Amino acid sequence: MKKLRIGFASTAGIGRKNWKAVFHSGNCVVSAVASREVGRSRQFIEELQREFSFPETPCALGSYQELLASPEVDAVYVPMPTALRRDFVIRAAQAGKHILCEKPCATSRLELEEMMAACQRHSVQFMDGVMFMHNPRLPLIRAALDDGRSLGKLQRISSAFCFPGGEEFLSNNIRVKRELEPAGCLGDLGWYSLRITLWTLNWQLPHSVSATILARSADGTPTEFSAELFFADGVSSGFYCSFLTAKQNWAFISGRNGSLWMPDFVHPRNGYEPAFELNEQVVRADSGAPCPPGSDPAIPGHSTAQDTRMFRNFANQIFSGTLNRDWPFWSLKTQIVLDACLQAGKSGKSVAL
Repeated sequence: MKKLRIGFASTAGIGRKNWKAVFHSGNCVVSAVASREVGRSRQFIEELQREFSFPETPCALGSYQELLASPEVDAVYVPMPTALRRDFVIRAAQAGKHILCEKPCATSRLELEEMMAACQRHSVQFMDGVMFMHNPRLPLIRAALDDGRSLGKLQRISSAFCFPGGEEFLSNNIRVKRELEPAGCLGDLGWYSLRITLWTLNWQLPHSVSATILARSADGTPTEFSAELFFADGVSSGFYCSFLTAKQNWAFISGRNGSLWMPDFVHPRNGYEPAFELNEQVVRADSGAPCPPGSDPAIPGHSTAQDTRMFRNFANQIFSGTLNRDWPFWSLKTQIVLDACLQAGKSGKSVAL
């Protein structure tokens, strides 16, 4: 089988999880890893090859330019800090590399539009790393949303995504550094709430948003954030995201006839049989494989997990020879609303879209 050769543009921690997802995808391999120090790339590769070994050991590279110049790389996975993504993604597109970009994709709508224009100009695929978009329960949820009976007219969407970062995280992690991650918890966590809201409403943008930055890091980066989004026909959405509160990642969709509840919309508790509650009845999605005896179903990276599906879908799209125009469209819509939320939080005033 033909394999998409993916180069990792960083040795960031999330890359460890995604190495495993690539390994289990069946149609991708990690062919190279780049960082600013070749020794760091080499150590990253050696550690991960011991547990999830590709037949050919990926190349260790000491610069991102080497990664883009490599003929052994078809696509790049970009987990580098958000403030650095624009220039790298544009150069990757110019080099003919397809791009799977972590979120938030950019520091502003303008940056993301420049990135997407470069991808379109050079005929490369762009997709963001929102893994739950590839979860097999989403088609079942879409069917319930669209059947006109199960929920009826939608009225309210609520969600939260949080984890307690701890003192060291809040002092030193790049996600609380304004020069690298200016949106803080809104970009890192709120992006998911915005995505589930926009997906639920078939990509309709709100007409206005209001928001509050409830807490900030030492340099002013949001560490606790809440927002309200207002849509046509009386529909509203509220979300909360935080580096300060106990771990949670839930979404609740309310209609006039019924409701839908996901206690784990970002990270499913069971990746083999992801579920949701529709009108207080559990609905389970078949991922295609049972959980092996003794395994933890919440651990990602197996052959049917949403992170593995993301890389598999990315590769299949590229092998199809056509570009998926929806994926960058979803990213842009999410970025537009994120920008408005951040503006509203900083100004203390409602922002119209």
